[in-house]
Amino acid sequence: MYKLIRKVLFFFDPEVIHGWVMNRLDLAYKIPISRYLLENRYFFDEPSLHQDLWGIHFPNPVGLAAGFDKNAQHIDSLSTLGFGFIEIGTLTPRSQPGNPKPRMFRLPADSGLINRMGFNNKGVHSAVIKLKKRKEAMIVGGNIGKNKEVPNEIAHKDFEECFEALHKYVDYFVVNVSSPNTPGLRALQDKEPLTKLLSGLQQMNRDLGANKPILLKIAPDLTDGQLDDIIDIVRETRLSGIVATNTTLSRANLNTSDNTVKKIGDGGLSGKPLKERSTEVIRYIHKNSNGSIPIIAVGGIFTAEDAIEKIEAGARLVQVYTGFIYEGPGIVKRICKGLVKRGIRFDNLPKN
Repeated sequence: MYKLIRKVLFFFDPEVIHGWVMNRLDLAYKIPISRYLLENRYFFDEPSLHQDLWGIHFPNPVGLAAGFDKNAQHIDSLSTLGFGFIEIGTLTPRSQPGNPKPRMFRLPADSGLINRMGFNNKGVHSAVIKLKKRKEAMIVGGNIGKNKEVPNEIAHKDFEECFEALHKYVDYFVVNVSSPNTPGLRALQDKEPLTKLLSGLQQMNRDLGANKPILLKIAPDLTDGQLDDIIDIVRETRLSGIVATNTTLSRANLNTSDNTVKKIGDGGLSGKPLKERSTEVIRYIHKNSNGSIPIIAVGGIFTAEDAIEKIEAGARLVQVYTGFIYEGPGIVKRICKGLVKRGIRFDNLPKN
């Protein structure tokens, strides 16, 4: 059924149709009978999928990746679709429009997306207002970044402002220095500036009195040597984990024509073309950290088999974004049922 609906949705600009669909979902949430029908259709609860991680109890391992609900506007309505957790953002201290439109492009031949959104958001303080008003007890992660005009030398101040503003209202944090769409941002993944940034946030975490898990979101385009540095930094700064991975700059092995890809231009590629590389990064980190770093996997997850691939590579949780767009609102339930069918369990894993 969704595949037929998707054909219609894909006639429209991705950003326009995203806003339209989310407004309809918000409306459905406000009507008790439609909210009940959504929950009845999409919820799947199985004790073997529950797990405790970082002191948080996750009802299932399938979350919604950052970028879908940037401004924390739709947490309540999205909660009806069965997600185990939702990550908001990327949020910056001040609102910013992002890059010029059009800036999101579908690649149907590859089940992929290219975006160059550029951290468009209403600012962290606007998101806090939304978080204060939410009704559902959904686990929420806060993905934080820096404003475009802020030089890397003082970028830590932007991250710290977001961290302090969100600290009471989210369950965990993700530091995003890996988006390809903010000029110079990925330079913050270098060892010295990244160690300084993360050490400062950990100090704030202690000063605020209630330590929240802090994770680092990394790019898929890092070399093995850079991944080794990331492992060292995570250990040195005692981070809670890694989100692997962000979108890629690679355009290798696409079915979409070269002319179409060139016409689209710059941006990060997500979806099925990212799946293999994302898994490689997860496997490398898991192996070379001796399994000591919890990993949230994101990149090319469309089915239960995709999720199992990430879990077997070393992930504890998975997130969907492009897969959600292509597979529709039933994706969480299908993945969860597939995990149970394959005998994948989370309730007996160590509590990191």
